[in-house]
Amino acid sequence: MIPTGKREAVLDVLDEEGVDYAVSDETSGRDYTAVVTFPLPTSAVEPVLEQLRGVGIERDAYTVIVQAETVVSDRFEALKERYESDEEETSNGDRIAREELVARADEMAPTVRPYVLMTAVSAVVATAGLLLDSPAIVVGSMVIAPLIGPAMAASVGTVVDDRDLALRGIKLQALGGALAIGAAALFALLLRMMNIVPLTAEEVFAIGEVRERLAPGVLSLVIALGAGAAGAVSLASGVSSALVGVMIAAALVPPTAVVGIGIAWGEPQTVVGSAVLVLVNILAINLVALVVLWRMGYRPKLWFREEEARATTLKRIAVLAAVLLVLTGLLGAFTYSSYRTSEFERGATAAIEAELPPEATLLDLAVTYEGFPLQTPQRIVVTVGHPPSTTPPSVANTIRDRVTALAPDPLGPFGDESIRVEIRYVDVDRATATGR
Repeated sequence: MIPTGKREAVLDVLDEEGVDYAVSDETSGRDYTAVVTFPLPTSAVEPVLEQLRGVGIERDAYTVIVQAETVVSDRFEALKERYESDEEETSNGDRIAREELVARADEMAPTVRPYVLMTAVSAVVATAGLLLDSPAIVVGSMVIAPLIGPAMAASVGTVVDDRDLALRGIKLQALGGALAIGAAALFALLLRMMNIVPLTAEEVFAIGEVRERLAPGVLSLVIALGAGAAGAVSLASGVSSALVGVMIAAALVPPTAVVGIGIAWGEPQTVVGSAVLVLVNILAINLVALVVLWRMGYRPKLWFREEEARATTLKRIAVLAAVLLVLTGLLGAFTYSSYRTSEFERGATAAIEAELPPEATLLDLAVTYEGFPLQTPQRIVVTVGHPPSTTPPSVANTIRDRVTALAPDPLGPFGDESIRVEIRYVDVDRATATGR
């Protein structure tokens, strides 16, 4: 909508740029003389808006940007080629205009009530999926988690110096993390108290979907880094962010549910690894999104605020990177711990089988680990099978000594040197077992 006295200047800009336009007189009696409508390639939106601001079209001039499905025009194609040319200094690439970016980020950051409801529901569904050991249900919880909006809002608000948007995104992320853990813990505690899930803490942490998130490795960081980059690129290019939102939820929802389960079963120390993973993923998503958006050229509207925005962005990037580096070190320790435990179990299995007589069989080796960040075995249960007509082989002391000697040293600050080894003997009829 063209303000009074700006009509000729606006049309001159469009004529100079070779933009087709249609002008209609404004007769509502307000401070506008005309309405001008014109199609632009995505890469031309921000440069043309900058030129219009230069002739006096500011925010109070009422500019609306809408998505056009198709434009059939030779002049439009020529304009598109010119703005997307690498040699064109005013080219904006494939990214959307700053105003569009801010509007999309603001729209993606939901209001508190639906955000609280959807986050709590996704955490409860994820908890149910983990306890049922159902990957399909866990994936379903990711689909409904509204976690991409706050992360993108915080990053966009930082690079364009929109403090309200950035603060809103940060608050929503903090609220979402605390709410997800709280909802998962309350739901899991209810299941435990009502005996719907009659399992001990040891049995719960042995569930496949839960166990794989107790000691996350460095590779878990890749999901968050990829999600942050994909979220920023999809937002800046104007394409749908729905699938990226699922990817971000995949990095955040299951580990928060595991933390809630650990709290409900009174074993918060066991899920420290999952809590670290949640923090690492949140920081990584925000860090990568900040870097990508800044590298794509987004800056504040006013040039004299660009230095302030640059300083704020670099400061937040430095803080996020420093904290992320420390937490990634913990993930590295978890990775090394997983290697140690797997090597221990492999060596213990070989040592036990070497001590057993030919008629005896190693049926199971169950190890309970404790310690942070490096886990060490605390309880080892060896189940040995032997024919019913024979007495149990007298190898308990030998196995106990061999297994204890192979156990890794408790290098973690919370490790415990005491190891309990139990030997269980079970009558096994090999003929019957073979028939089955």
